[in-house]
Amino acid sequence: MSLDKLKLSKSLVSAMTDAGYISAKEIQAKTMSRILGGQDIIAVAPEGSGKTTNYVLAVLMRLKYGSDEAPKFLILVPDQERVEAVIAEFMLLSKNRNLRIMGLYGNGGTDQVINDLLDGVDIVVATPTRARAIYLKLGLNLSKLQMFIVDDAEEIVKQGMQLPVNELARSAGKCQHLVFTTVYHEKLQVMTDRFLNFPTLMEVEELGDAKAATHELLLYQVQNFKTKINLLNHLLRDDEVFDKVIVFVNTRLTAQKLGKSLTSRRAGDVTVLNPLFFDDEDGFDHIDDFKAIPEARVLIVANEGSANLDLSGIPFIFHMEVPEQKETFLSKIVKTSNEEVVAITFATDAELVDIRKIEQAIGAKIPVMDLPEEVLVEKVVKKKPAIDKSRIVKETTDLPKGGGAYHDKKEGNTKDYNYGIGQKAKMTMKKKHG
Repeated sequence: MSLDKLKLSKSLVSAMTDAGYISAKEIQAKTMSRILGGQDIIAVAPEGSGKTTNYVLAVLMRLKYGSDEAPKFLILVPDQERVEAVIAEFMLLSKNRNLRIMGLYGNGGTDQVINDLLDGVDIVVATPTRARAIYLKLGLNLSKLQMFIVDDAEEIVKQGMQLPVNELARSAGKCQHLVFTTVYHEKLQVMTDRFLNFPTLMEVEELGDAKAATHELLLYQVQNFKTKINLLNHLLRDDEVFDKVIVFVNTRLTAQKLGKSLTSRRAGDVTVLNPLFFDDEDGFDHIDDFKAIPEARVLIVANEGSANLDLSGIPFIFHMEVPEQKETFLSKIVKTSNEEVVAITFATDAELVDIRKIEQAIGAKIPVMDLPEEVLVEKVVKKKPAIDKSRIVKETTDLPKGGGAYHDKKEGNTKDYNYGIGQKAKMTMKKKHG
């Protein structure tokens, strides 16, 4: 897609060309005109799709140089590495312009930082916690802010930094808000609803060109690990279908705990590979021993140390946790034979980021299944922190109240069937043995 579609200034087009950008990305083409028009935007696109460059270009287009001391643009990112990467992108595309930009991160002293801010700055790139700390010491003036940008929003939520984001957004008052993320889920919506006012949601899906040959894949989106256990127990009740199952978790400690949490009808039904305790009766040192004993139906395996595991003859694989390294997951779901295998994954909101990376790698979306009505959804009750009234940022009555971030499912994500997993598994097994 031509760079002309972005309707940028000649100097910015020249800077992009010099930097090696020869075409516009899809997310950039979809959102740029709306951003420059002043709309609040939630941009959802995979890693490497050009989201950072998108808002860097928009800021440079909107930036009018002056002598104001207060920043006009605040960009929040999860960590120091991202702060430095965003600043580097600004420097790459600013092309000899006198850019007043500053990064805020770390936990050190604030006096020098505040003095530097008072000298005058146009753009601040910061982690939410550091920006909030400087703001509470009256060092970060948000009264002149034109754009409030949250990048890698899914990672910010994963790290539990929603509170400083919301406090800074409310303190900024009336300005344009942009949120960039790889996934959009319930926890992220709860955060953005606090400061976004009827935003436009723009989604782009970029899958790999080459499609990998994989086992049949199914995905359950689950609220938390306790609910995952309830779901697994529910599915495994059908022992006629799930007669030989391997369940993957990330660590041996989790494997040990899960082994004690699964309900079984007979002794030796649920076992652990390489248990932590040498005298554990419900454990195997080798997967071949598990395969050879009919009474052993479920084997729990930790991803750590499970490379080159022979999974032949196992018709069902469960991923209770999504490994951070997608290669670990891919090694277990890529087809290496004509065996019929169903690989079922449970993922929380925080794990959806890794699911998207896997979908990019295999070049296909993983079908999402409905959670069975019989499964108990556990609610995690968090203790309310003590309120420090001296640090509360007061909200004035004329600030945006949020709301309107709800969006319908894409047509491609809806389905007109609702096979239960037992029925689907029986169909698979019938095809296998028919």
